[in-house]
Amino acid sequence: MALLGIDLGTSSVKALLIDERGNALASAAVEYPLSAPKPLWSEQDPADWWRGTCDAVRAVMTKAGLSGAQVRGIGLSGQMHGLTLLDQAGQVLRPAILWNDQRTGPQCETITRLAGGKQRVLELTANVVLPGFTAPKIVWVRENEPDVYTRVAHVLLPKDYIRYKLSGEFATEVSDASGMSVFDVRHRTWSDQMLAALDIPRAWMPRCAESHEVTATVSAAAAEEIGLRAGTPIVGGGGDNAAGAVGNGVVREGIVSASIGTSGVVFASSERFVMEPEGNVHAFCHALPDTWHVMGVMLSAGGSLRWHRDVIAYGDPDLTSRRSLGTDTDPYDIMLAQAAQVPPGAEGLVFLPYLTGERCPYPDPLARGAFVGLTIRHTQAHLTRAVVEGITFGLADSLALVRGLGIRIDEVRAVGGGARSAIWRQILADVFQTEITLINSSEGGAFGVALLAGVGTGVWKDAREACDATLKVTMRIEPTQDPAIRDRYAEMYARYRELYPALKDTFGKLAA
Repeated sequence: MALLGIDLGTSSVKALLIDERGNALASAAVEYPLSAPKPLWSEQDPADWWRGTCDAVRAVMTKAGLSGAQVRGIGLSGQMHGLTLLDQAGQVLRPAILWNDQRTGPQCETITRLAGGKQRVLELTANVVLPGFTAPKIVWVRENEPDVYTRVAHVLLPKDYIRYKLSGEFATEVSDASGMSVFDVRHRTWSDQMLAALDIPRAWMPRCAESHEVTATVSAAAAEEIGLRAGTPIVGGGGDNAAGAVGNGVVREGIVSASIGTSGVVFASSERFVMEPEGNVHAFCHALPDTWHVMGVMLSAGGSLRWHRDVIAYGDPDLTSRRSLGTDTDPYDIMLAQAAQVPPGAEGLVFLPYLTGERCPYPDPLARGAFVGLTIRHTQAHLTRAVVEGITFGLADSLALVRGLGIRIDEVRAVGGGARSAIWRQILADVFQTEITLINSSEGGAFGVALLAGVGTGVWKDAREACDATLKVTMRIEPTQDPAIRDRYAEMYARYRELYPALKDTFGKLAA
């Protein structure tokens, strides 16, 4: 028997099959397009999600040599916050508005005002209202597309549209619902007060379950289309970050993950509800009962290094292919090997990684990137080291907010592309002054929800048991013992922390 995890990302959907010991059997991914019909807009056609899911599931079943009858349960993960609107007949009314869509700034202000101000919003939902969240998108449709709004009968998040197509059921789970701005995170249920303030019918909201609970079963029609067995259980699953945390074993207090992909995420689990007083880090339900997580997000982590690679290190994105460089070595490896020859602190050079604005700890869309301290002595290697250190300092900002909430941090699990670099792992350990670990899985969200499917179908008692049975630490990186390096990073981090407050007004003027 096998467990199936489906992870609906922004650029592709991934299907992963694991056995009941947690071993990966096969995986498959299918890409789909992203639409930007106007500046700041980001949309996708839910029909593309479903076609991609069907293709990915059929492909992974073929690779593994399994039939649908051999799949014991299904877990769903996906990009958070996206607005999918359906009518009474279950037909999609418009393209889905995605998490990275930035059109709803005015609606965020409207929602905050209607709900009674920022502190009232925090009291009701544990988070400030941001353009990426779901409720501002609902209000935008009401204000700008009234013909669509009058036909709305169901509001679904992206992964939950796949659940609907698989089963005909309208359901979600607590971790993904936490990012909608109409969910009471503390009590793990819809906020009737917030829905009433925004005049959004409660009937539009799907049934909400815990992440391991069986929410639906595969219908006969979907089974024929996707190649699974009718009646296969589908558990709640999780939003991409919570699902990825389960897949990385971040299911107990003391273990924190630092993910370095295009964005950067610091994710910490807590068995008590905690909330940063000003909402500077997200407070969401975790994918385990009676467990929450706090999460700091920086918008341009690995994205900053990719920009540096394309624009500065090589000057042209087309030149960064291995063939164009005339070597089999990855361009990132070349850059980071050069950076490793530069001393910590990049000889007084600081990089601010705010290339697409920032979210944590500065929710400022007008923040801008910068090199500060450039001299004629600095080389490309210095710039690379400064970029890596600046990204790490940005992650340290979120880590400091987590520590400030009284959450214990014993180890930080490095995940994502940045975790593959030995020099970057050591910089993380030295800046964080915490042990950095790697684990034996890199499957992320798809693996996490496959484990949750195992919990929901009785393979494991709970997610902690599932992680204990399948995951282990494969590498440990301790902070460098040299006090001069520790002190140098403490000094450079302090300089980094001074720069955003000093430049904030200038950033706004430049953006204007």
